[in-house]
Amino acid sequence: MTSSSSISNHTISKTLLLCLLIINFLYLFQTTSAVTNSNSHFSRFSRHQSSSSRTKQGFLASVHESMNYALLTRSLAFTLSHRATQTRTIDPVHDCLELLDDTLDMLSRIHADNDDEDVHTWLSAALTNQETCEQSIQEQSKSNKQGFPMDFHARNLTGLLTNSLDLFVSVKSKHRRFLSEEEEHFPRFVTSSERRLLEASVEELKVDAVVAADGSGTHKTIGEALAASLASDGRTVIHLKAGTYNEHINIPTKQKNVMLVGDGKGKTVIVGSRSNRGGWTTYQTATVAAMGEGFIARDITFVNSAGPQSEQAVALRVGADKSVVYRCSVEGYQDSLYTHSKRQFYRETDITGTVDFIFGNSAVVFQSCNIVARKPLSGQNNFVTAQGRSNPNQNTGISIQNCKITAETMSYLGRPWKQYSRTVVMQSFLDGSIYPSGWSPWSGSFGLSSLYYAEFGNSGPGSSVSGRVKWNGYHSALTVTEAEQFTVASFIDGSMWLPSTGVSFDSGLVK
Repeated sequence: MTSSSSISNHTISKTLLLCLLIINFLYLFQTTSAVTNSNSHFSRFSRHQSSSSRTKQGFLASVHESMNYALLTRSLAFTLSHRATQTRTIDPVHDCLELLDDTLDMLSRIHADNDDEDVHTWLSAALTNQETCEQSIQEQSKSNKQGFPMDFHARNLTGLLTNSLDLFVSVKSKHRRFLSEEEEHFPRFVTSSERRLLEASVEELKVDAVVAADGSGTHKTIGEALAASLASDGRTVIHLKAGTYNEHINIPTKQKNVMLVGDGKGKTVIVGSRSNRGGWTTYQTATVAAMGEGFIARDITFVNSAGPQSEQAVALRVGADKSVVYRCSVEGYQDSLYTHSKRQFYRETDITGTVDFIFGNSAVVFQSCNIVARKPLSGQNNFVTAQGRSNPNQNTGISIQNCKITAETMSYLGRPWKQYSRTVVMQSFLDGSIYPSGWSPWSGSFGLSSLYYAEFGNSGPGSSVSGRVKWNGYHSALTVTEAEQFTVASFIDGSMWLPSTGVSFDSGLVK
């Protein structure tokens, strides 16, 4: 029997949803009209202003439009997610809600005196967030009745964000510095107190919480320690004592500057087993997910134990800007490491998997890492990377430098997940298990002319480029100048933020 109060609540919920949809459609009509007229952003500004000034203000106006529409879309996502919790355990709209929070955080930080690299990163990531939302909805489309209105609005927001990104890049190319006129020799966020975080011993660190399953710490679970430090300002350091922790960890956008310190690879182990075949969206399968800026992980093993038959099953997902993963291990099969978005750096980290086991759309550099393709299911091929750049103006890609790539069976270096996929392998050792062609298509000729795949200065029996693919987008012999564009200093602006962590890194090409 249904109570009158539940009927009333259901009616209110449906009415609220209908109102939100009407508001969104009205706003969409207004916004679409503005976007269609390419001069509409600039018509509100005085003709007496310089062209550069009008363009800057026009760009900021486009960001404001994107943010307003993101707020409306978030309202819809919140309503749909609230309704879905009454009947569903796994809800793809929840992914959209979390990603919209991240997008709003980034858009709200864009103003007239930002650093250009920050803005480029945020807009690229905001676009990636919307594509991830759409992907999650598509993955659950058969069982998800909330998908259509959310997917519709996600696609429209994608259009607005694309407009903002394209406008930013077009203007930036004409002016050395677009938003900020002041060059800072060293960024404000680099403080002397944080410079040795990654090299200091646990005893030397100022630890805020200690996690130990046996009760010898301040908390028994990682989730408890993170919840207790949610309101903390500044850097939060959590020591994870040796042991196996069967948890799924999510560090949200609002929880910034979290550092997880273990007792070593294989000693401190975090294990989860969610998978796409098990009913989860790929985004939700992560054993550990970190979206809060400044995330650092050291001396930890991240595992997704779902197995090779479970399809997508992420061990570690990172969408945290200026994040560092140092002396860790990431273990899984398909989709082990999801480098989702923003700027990331991995050093002396082991990464194992099978299909597309390093994937995502961040700007990421791997240095001195051990990358191992393990034995897949019978009939499967291994692909080390599947980079997801969908817009040529995104500043994203995978750079693998001075690493060791080996495999238990013949494997490809990568394949294009999205049209403008970008991956560079340089100054690395490739064993004989790499196919002579090196790279694999995704489907037919998709992306083969628009992708950017390159190799430079590699060694080992699998490094010969004589038999490599002949695609227009493949570059078998970069110049030194071209290769330098994918180093820490150039590709992720790492010389400006990595010193604050104390991590060892090569800013340029390895001598």
